[in-house]
Amino acid sequence: MSAVDLKSCFYRQRAAYHQNPQPSRALRLADLDALSRLLRDNRDAIVEAINLDFGSRSSFETLFLEFYVAQSGIRAATRQLRGWMKPRRRRMSAAILSPGASNHVVPQPLGVVGVIVPWNFPLLLSVSPLVSIFAAGNHAMVKMSENSGHLAALLAALSSKYLPAEKLQFFADQDGLGPAFASLPFDHLLFTGSGATGRAVMTSAARNLTPVTLELGGKSPAIVGPDYPVKTAAERILWGKMLNAGQICTAIDYAFVPTGAVAEFAEHCRRLFAERYPDINSPDYTSIIDERAFRRLTDTVSDARAKGATVVDLSPGQGANAASRKFPPQLILNPTDDMEVMKSEIFGPILPVVPYDDRREVVAYVNARDRPLALYPFTHDRRLQDFYIANIMSGGVSVNEALVHVGQHDLPFGGVGASGMGHYHAREGFDTFSKLRPVSRQGRFSAIQLLLQPPYADGPMKLLKLLLKFRG
Repeated sequence: MSAVDLKSCFYRQRAAYHQNPQPSRALRLADLDALSRLLRDNRDAIVEAINLDFGSRSSFETLFLEFYVAQSGIRAATRQLRGWMKPRRRRMSAAILSPGASNHVVPQPLGVVGVIVPWNFPLLLSVSPLVSIFAAGNHAMVKMSENSGHLAALLAALSSKYLPAEKLQFFADQDGLGPAFASLPFDHLLFTGSGATGRAVMTSAARNLTPVTLELGGKSPAIVGPDYPVKTAAERILWGKMLNAGQICTAIDYAFVPTGAVAEFAEHCRRLFAERYPDINSPDYTSIIDERAFRRLTDTVSDARAKGATVVDLSPGQGANAASRKFPPQLILNPTDDMEVMKSEIFGPILPVVPYDDRREVVAYVNARDRPLALYPFTHDRRLQDFYIANIMSGGVSVNEALVHVGQHDLPFGGVGASGMGHYHAREGFDTFSKLRPVSRQGRFSAIQLLLQPPYADGPMKLLKLLLKFRG
């Protein structure tokens, strides 16, 4: 696949859009149904392709975190599409001058949308944007990650059986295709991935004034409140951290734990991991995606240990397996800011545990850094929950659980600041990929034409002064 092929596909899709720029609800539902059938009919092949790309990917995690969430998202959009598509009535300003007039916002398709997909949830992060894109009536080109070669080849081969290339086309990442893809004059571009690559994508898109939605990442903290049971916090934090071996943009990146509870928290984590993953080489525990990521995690732990952190191996005796890229989970106790583990997003099964004594310490620490993609307060005290939500800005929040806000189909998903911009999912996703077009319709009679024409000195000026007095 070459840059020429990309351009050819783009202009075919744009031509198809112009042939039917406002597809009916029935056509949009048919597109969503075709997407659903693609998943249902090829589930086993897709699971195996993702497993091959990872080296070892838990089939349960693929089915639960990708298939289930994607399919339920399609169902939710299908149920709500009629309401999303309706024109939205707006108030008429200076209505006295326009009797019988009306204002509406009409959602209309943008055209051709580009989607750049990361490797960590390659199916979900392809399908979930497509749900919003197709619900809004658009066409889509999807570029997969270089680490998703098996899945990319499969989806490219399968998609034409369900939707024409003029509607949907998948592309494998090869021969430096990424920059050429981002440089196409899309009507909107959605990128999910690292902040560094997101900046490059945004630079390419800016040349065409293409609007972008960036879903990035960052260091999302959990905060265990002093009232919250330490055992329960360990159970819930460890569950969220170990999914996909921590390779999730909204994963808990570090945990604030009350100073006197750190040892208890670590002991619960050690016990829980032994119960849940007695052998890290089992199919239930996902591999690190590639050798480079595996070495990075190894170096991160070595750096923390060399700089004085206490490293707690949650699977003692098993060790890192470079052949299978199964990385044993590690707690990093008492980390410091000069350690690599606290400088950048971890994206793996390593959890720094930061002791604290006062809630203001937590707020000051988080706010001194880039805004995170997610925030996870663990407390039954509603005032404390609200304190953290009010004082720490993040892309989204799950209270007393990890990750769950991401899978809620009536909530938008998106970052803020360095963790991203824009939203998709839910109605906000439909709106992102629509032009919310303002339409003002004048009635049969126009007071503007009768009362506001020059010369202005007498009647028009008196009327204007009256309007200014009552401010419309």
